[in-house]
Amino acid sequence: MKKGIHPKYSNNVKVTCSCGNVFYIGSTSDGDIVTELCSKCHPFFTGAQKLVDSQGMIDKYLKQVEKKKSTSSFRSKREKEMARRAKQLAAKSNKTPQTKGLTLKDMIKQLDK
Repeated sequence: MKKGIHPKYSNNVKVTCSCGNVFYIGSTSDGDIVTELCSKCHPFFTGAQKLVDSQGMIDKYLKQVEKKKSTSSFRSKREKEMARRAKQLAAKSNKTPQTKGLTLKDMIKQLDK
């Protein structure tokens, strides 16, 4: 190993979990480490369900769901289909008349009218 380029490694760094479990590991970190989960309290190892909400993400999501429920108006599938058809009919009525299938004689008659 080259001298002076590697961080200092310590064999006794104290790790404290939020559940109260304390253990020691080897690390390049200075001082103590504080974690939210460890093997004593992690749901994968314990088999018990536990919601881990470190930054209020669950509460934020629930607030968003409530806000959407209160502000959104429910339209049935039939209502949506009727609105779409009405929009299509309005767009068709604003178009110029179709000349498909007309002969030159018929087009000249339409211009004279």
